[in-house]
Amino acid sequence: MPPRDAKWRLQDIAEAIDRIFDYTASHSLESFAADRMTVDAVVRNFEVIGEAARHVDAETAARLADVPWQDMRDLRNLLIHEYFGVSVAIVWETISRDLRPVREAIRRDLDRS
Repeated sequence: MPPRDAKWRLQDIAEAIDRIFDYTASHSLESFAADRMTVDAVVRNFEVIGEAARHVDAETAARLADVPWQDMRDLRNLLIHEYFGVSVAIVWETISRDLRPVREAIRRDLDRS
């Protein structure tokens, strides 16, 4: 399979963020933490985000310098390798605080291309 270019990687990230928002729209932290299926789905999409971020080329990353590329990669690694120590509260905080600006920056960039 040929490698996916930067545009596809950005699209993958935007779609994973949209899924996370869809999955968590009706939740509070408490209901999210109690819903293991939704937590699993959200974690999976954070893994997709981090993997796609790992493959974004330097030019794209520089163009979107406000996107926390390394944090996205680091979260993916934590979720994959330290799955037993994942804090649902931190995942929820990341959804609530960090994802919207990332999605907006990526969507703006995709709309320009």
